[in-house]
Amino acid sequence: MFGRDLIEEANVAPPTHVAIIMDGNGRWASKRLMPRFEGHRRGVEALRRTVRAASDLGIRYLTLYSFSSENWSRPRTEVDYLMGLVKRFVRNDLAELHASNVRVLIIGERSELEGELADLLAEAENLTASNTGLTLVVAFNYGGRQEIAAAARRLAEMVAAGTLKPEEITPEVFAGKLHTVGIPDPDLVIRTSGEQRISNFLLWQSAYAEFVFLPLLWPDFDRSALEAALAEYKSRDRRFGSVSAATPSRQATSG
Repeated sequence: MFGRDLIEEANVAPPTHVAIIMDGNGRWASKRLMPRFEGHRRGVEALRRTVRAASDLGIRYLTLYSFSSENWSRPRTEVDYLMGLVKRFVRNDLAELHASNVRVLIIGERSELEGELADLLAEAENLTASNTGLTLVVAFNYGGRQEIAAAARRLAEMVAAGTLKPEEITPEVFAGKLHTVGIPDPDLVIRTSGEQRISNFLLWQSAYAEFVFLPLLWPDFDRSALEAALAEYKSRDRRFGSVSAATPSRQATSG
């Protein structure tokens, strides 16, 4: 038994924030002797399924790693196709997201984006800004190291300007300069395709996240896969550096 039933039986709330590294579109297509473009198109269908399932399962924040800052190095034809997919997704799905009370947030650098795409992303945020359901966070042109470096630069500029003292820089102050300010840290990070790495995704924010690596490729991801990941999350003993109340300490059990 997976998903909401198992979580409810144990009286465990679902994670507030789930982040997903959507990996495996190209391999999905290659296994079926299809062009990579078809894998990306099917990946968008998986994205739609996942947003609906996350909302149904009570997840409050869903962050999807849609395009990394390193993805610009892919062949130009593939990058252009991906940009087109993003545009079509916003045009075709924004009305449904808005009607479903989904709030859309975009994280990542936008200075490199061409005007039409940047305008569409801003439109998605502005239209849904007052919605109170699932918050869909789209990591687009995003890189964790780049985000941390940019935050460090902003703090250094404040110190140089005399508006901030070095000793006033705390983890909380630093986090306030990240793209994700106002968004809770992820409780659960899922990666598809069987790869077991985080690929420059939410490096700061995932310090205490649980990780679940699934062998299926992203176009095959669906509600049942999300429920299985939630069940695995529920089984973890999240101590955040402390000792679990259910586990005696070494000192208590020695002697």
